[in-house]
Amino acid sequence: MPVAWLDIHDSNLQIWHGDLHLSSPGYALLDAGQYRFGQDARAAARLRPRDISTRYWWQLNTDALQPALGPARHTADLVHAHLQALHREAGAPDELLLAAPGSMRKEQVALLLGIIQQCPFAAVGLVNRSVALASLHPPETTLFHLEIQLHQALLSEVRRDGTEVLLHKVTPLPGCGLLALQERVVEAAASAFIRQTRFDPRRRAETEQQLYNALPGTLRTLRDAAETSLSVNGYHARLTRHDLQAASRTLLDAVTGNLPREHPPTLMLDPVAALLPELRSRLAAIVLQDGDMQRALALHEPRLLQRAEALVFVERLPAAAGAAANTAPEPAAPKPLPRATHLLRHAEARALRVDGTSLGAGWSLVADAAGGWRLHAGPDAGELTVNNGPCHDGDCVASGDRLQLADGTEALLIRVSE
Repeated sequence: MPVAWLDIHDSNLQIWHGDLHLSSPGYALLDAGQYRFGQDARAAARLRPRDISTRYWWQLNTDALQPALGPARHTADLVHAHLQALHREAGAPDELLLAAPGSMRKEQVALLLGIIQQCPFAAVGLVNRSVALASLHPPETTLFHLEIQLHQALLSEVRRDGTEVLLHKVTPLPGCGLLALQERVVEAAASAFIRQTRFDPRRRAETEQQLYNALPGTLRTLRDAAETSLSVNGYHARLTRHDLQAASRTLLDAVTGNLPREHPPTLMLDPVAALLPELRSRLAAIVLQDGDMQRALALHEPRLLQRAEALVFVERLPAAAGAAANTAPEPAAPKPLPRATHLLRHAEARALRVDGTSLGAGWSLVADAAGGWRLHAGPDAGELTVNNGPCHDGDCVASGDRLQLADGTEALLIRVSE
């Protein structure tokens, strides 16, 4: 059975096991005496705030849980229950390779490994997640990784040492976590509703939850457009990039205040941070993709596995790009994906030329700077799979890719010689 990979990032824990990929944000919901985790718990955050906990990964310890939440004695019990739930949903793998943030203190790492000893799986590797991500990118003297956790942001400095990258410094940025960012974006959106419709979606828990649920799609749209429309409970309001400037200002000031003023380094942005327009426009950054952690763990798995000895928290790895540069005088450019020219819909007798084509259910194809095509998800985008696997807004697609919507509609990207 293959080793499963677990990325411990409380904004969105992810586990990969074979072909299975699961996401589970660090929310715990007490429901009828039992705990539910992840997406279901997050969807109830505004409806049942007294039954929700979001601090258990960040404050992992054995202190009495305050406020109490069901049978859990402390945050360690909630972490144990969340790990058990992830393990079941991932098909009960025997072994897990873990990627953890630099904010996790030594005593928390020791406690986490102790918790795992009481679980029906073994931890066989542990690596700093910022170092793993930095190892994928071109050689730099210094890289900074901006990680948006639920209750704080984390700025990790990763330096190059020969052909390796190693963790140098970790700086917490309090007040800049995902929950604080959401509050600021919601405030901007609610102000737009009040100005334009006199409706305040924060007055009722149900409409406030609808507003929170709409945030990811709204930010994705504003990444590529100057404005978008929000709909809550039959009311509609326009939201612009300018409206979001104040939402990202605290984070922007905290980040720039901790970066060198001379020779600004490259900054790796979490996908969530990259959705804030002002952050992307003001900082020279590499935008991390959803599959980067999976690629990093797959690349380094043989080196990271530590089955025969006590686990060491690995904070140094070979730089993949640097190693390639040292073994070849002129590294070959990556082979470009075959660019599609037409979209062939299932059961249709004609092929449509790909040019900003709408796929349906809120999805479309947009040209990228490299001359290929990327998926674009609108605010109300439904489920879409590519080659029977999950996909995300911004993913590249090419000739030969098969797209399928939730209603069964299928289309094939093809290349037609002119």
